Amino acid sequence: MEKTLKRYFLVFVAPTLIAFAFAFIVPFVMGIYLSFCKFKTITDAQFIGFQNYVRIFGDSDFLNALWFTVRFSVLSILTINVFAFLLALALTRKIKGTNLFRTVFFMPNLIGGIVLGYIWQQIINAVLLQYETTLVANAAYGFWGLVLIMNWQMIGYMMIIYIAGLQNVPSDVLEAAQIDGANGWQTLIRVKLPLVMPSITICLFLTVSNSFKLFDQNLALTAGAPGKRTAMLALDIYNTFYGRSGYEGVGQAKAVLFFIIVAIIALTQLAATRRREVEA
Repeated sequence: MEKTLKRYFLVFVAPTLIAFAFAFIVPFVMGIYLSFCKFKTITDAQFIGFQNYVRIFGDSDFLNALWFTVRFSVLSILTINVFAFLLALALTRKIKGTNLFRTVFFMPNLIGGIVLGYIWQQIINAVLLQYETTLVANAAYGFWGLVLIMNWQMIGYMMIIYIAGLQNVPSDVLEAAQIDGANGWQTLIRVKLPLVMPSITICLFLTVSNSFKLFDQNLALTAGAPGKRTAMLALDIYNTFYGRSGYEGVGQAKAVLFFIIVAIIALTQLAATRRREVEA
């Protein structure tokens, strides 16, 4: 059986590899090349070197979007993971209704980003209208609105991952800590957290990547208003590529730079947290 599988390995793998190449590798390579070109379509691309990248750093909209995205991502990553871990701790105790609570907290993750953005736009505006203002009247409202949406949608998902990690902590290790006289706080910091590091690694990676590349909720909630002050990087790239004639190459260069930034941050985070993982 094993010899047969090896013999026909390429037959089964080839369709997936071909689809992956055409759907990801080829567009990715072409995108890198086009970031060094001036073009309107891929057939009229004219190589201009690093001019597109130079224009990026003279674009105040991009720099504002970068700073806004960094602030949003740092706050969202911290709040999502802290609240998700606290919920996971609460829902791994022997209390009634834990399965119901887990389901309820996870459900927001099933709602699409565009729909979620418009729903929360109506909710937040309904509250702000009581104070004779709107969501797009102040950039701070848009910032906190996006943080709220991101937390509401992702806490339940991260909670499930943390619950899985906490449930895999060996009971004999917890009993040994209790026998040694460790209190609840010491058990959490010195026993549970080190053993749950694989879950922390996954959750941090997911929240880092999702926070930085957030687009649909940003588009639905504020669309960058007021004055593009709440536009995140993904939305700024979209507006540059599709909203400014002659800036297609700049938009593509922004996309490549965006990929590099997110990849560096995500890989650094993975390396840092994996070094802290221990085996039970």
